[in-house]
Amino acid sequence: MPSAPTGYGPLEYSGPPPATAAWREGDPPGERRFLDLGPTRTESGFVFPSVRVAYETWGTLDADGSNAVYVAHALTGDSHVTGDAGPGHATGGWWSGLVGPGRPIDTDRYFVVCANVLGGCQGTTGPVSAAPDGRPWGSRFPTVTVGDMVEVERALSDRLGIDEWALMLGPSLGGMRVLEWMVRYPERVRGGLVLGSTAAVTADQIGTHTAQIEAIRMDPKFRGGDYYDAAPGDGPHRGMGLARRIAHLTYRSETELDLRFGRGAQTGEDPYPPEQTEPPHADDMPFERGRFAVESYLDHHADKLARRFDANTYIALTEAMTLFDLGRGRGGVASALATIHAPLTVVGIDSDRLFPLRLQSELAELTPGADELHVLRSPYGHDGFLVEDDQVGAFIAHGLQRVRSQYRGRRSA
Repeated sequence: MPSAPTGYGPLEYSGPPPATAAWREGDPPGERRFLDLGPTRTESGFVFPSVRVAYETWGTLDADGSNAVYVAHALTGDSHVTGDAGPGHATGGWWSGLVGPGRPIDTDRYFVVCANVLGGCQGTTGPVSAAPDGRPWGSRFPTVTVGDMVEVERALSDRLGIDEWALMLGPSLGGMRVLEWMVRYPERVRGGLVLGSTAAVTADQIGTHTAQIEAIRMDPKFRGGDYYDAAPGDGPHRGMGLARRIAHLTYRSETELDLRFGRGAQTGEDPYPPEQTEPPHADDMPFERGRFAVESYLDHHADKLARRFDANTYIALTEAMTLFDLGRGRGGVASALATIHAPLTVVGIDSDRLFPLRLQSELAELTPGADELHVLRSPYGHDGFLVEDDQVGAFIAHGLQRVRSQYRGRRSA
């Protein structure tokens, strides 16, 4: 039986977490739309008999299709870029301050699209989706790559009648897809913006990815990836929670965590054992250590993810990031980036320890279409792209202006 919350909607923290918090067939669609793309071959040679893609749109496509903007979400994001939580959507939009009428991506002017990626858990074909035998793909779900995700997005673009994106933009994993698009389909991307991303995942990032994946796989309740019939509380939430704790420490900066929490105790808890005034007795209850505030913070994010995400999807998308190397089969990263002549706005975050600034510096230096390295100043680390709306909005405005300027020149030539 499906273990997603009854009446799939806004996050609830009562009761044990579900075995999966994926959106499942029969749940309210919310603002999602769906397209069935038919048989789809992955880079590994696996063929899905059919791929369904879940996506959302805002605004109106111009008659000539020239105002289309694609937003590519990050690892645990989804198609719900902007809007409230509600039926079908466990959380509100992850860039609501940036997408909408009068906002930096103005939906009165642009037709905006965002799709859940292949391997995701919010409506697009992923591990929780039904295989031809009617059971979830689960452990049988194949390895997918950033290139596979781009091919699904390309097929979606074809079905929507969009031959060229005015701007493609995305943070982190989304930025990887933007770069892949710009190298693979340069004629279809007028301009790009990547934020807190890289052209090739490094050894350090592969190492943290591996630790996260193993944390999930070592949870006995992961059951090799076939846990979808488990009751609430009997799924791999502990393993995914540990993975999230590891990841979250790379998403925030050391400075922010120290200033925000320091060595403070969680309210009402004491991490230190009480002073012993008398020798302990054999029947004394063992001391249960209270938590530091930062431990409680990580516990909260672990629990939150278990109530809005899926462990198999976490593995699938993390592995796709691990495999990402824009230069593979193209003569190396420098050769691949050298083919990007469309305007590319490269944004790095000065406190990002997941994708440090040197990686965006490399992008800006090696890409002919990049103007300079733009730096987002933030104490919040990699998560700055979710927090610093004013700065991100200014970078988006800059990226759009570059695209408009080149487009006007192209049309008047």
